[in-house]
Amino acid sequence: MKKYLIPLILICLLLVGGVVWLYLNLNEQKQQNREMLELAELDKQEMENEYERFALQYSEMKAQINNDSIVAQLSAEQEKTQRLLAELRQVKANDANHVREITRLKKELATVRAVLRSYIIEIDSLNRLNQNLQEENTRVKAQYQEATHQIEGLNTEKQSLSEKVAIAAQLDATGISMQAKDKRGKNTEKMSKCKTVQVNFALARNVTASNGMRTIYVRITSPTGSLLGNAGSFNYENKTLQCSMKKAVEYGGQETPVTLYWNVDQALESGTYQVSIFADGNMIGSKSFLFR
Repeated sequence: MKKYLIPLILICLLLVGGVVWLYLNLNEQKQQNREMLELAELDKQEMENEYERFALQYSEMKAQINNDSIVAQLSAEQEKTQRLLAELRQVKANDANHVREITRLKKELATVRAVLRSYIIEIDSLNRLNQNLQEENTRVKAQYQEATHQIEGLNTEKQSLSEKVAIAAQLDATGISMQAKDKRGKNTEKMSKCKTVQVNFALARNVTASNGMRTIYVRITSPTGSLLGNAGSFNYENKTLQCSMKKAVEYGGQETPVTLYWNVDQALESGTYQVSIFADGNMIGSKSFLFR
């Protein structure tokens, strides 16, 4: 009996040990399976976050681009990313195809990541090119404005120069004198005896003035401000004025003496008389004279 008892005890011990080992091994495998499922769920969640981030990046890139063709391509890639995200969310952790689907979607994620990176590089290049074009456009506009200002400045300078030339070309009456002549043609200081008024002056030398015939107009105003005589009219500062005397004179740029006469046709009073001389629409000289 003893002979069989010891082997039986050993066999029982071995069986108990095997059962314990199997129990412990199964628990370890279950623990490993739980850990694998937890890791798989974390991996799945991380992949979902990446898909969502990539879809959002496509939206942001579309807002930065005005190129319709590229926007259409970005939209297609965004739709693909959203479709893959939907497929990933449908994968169950305890599904028999879980590992295979996660592996497939990981490969798809890598492809999406590579495509997204290529679009980021392309859009960045386009943005830099657009920025360079904008800077060039700004520079060209600045150059155009500078050129416009220079042209305006030249036109202003030209106009100013033309005005200066026009002013320089104006005639100038110098040495103006006025004599009252009696009936014998002699000078008199008494206006009551005056029968003729003589006005003398000289057109000064001016090499910038054009040569040719000039009509000289002379106005003589009495002490009361009335005009002596009426020899016609002329334009001055957008007005039409009457003149006492006028004369056509040939001017060649050199000093040219001029004498005009007005035959008295009314009684003259003593006082200050004003002589004003006009030519080419400008007043070229003026002087006052006192007579008794």
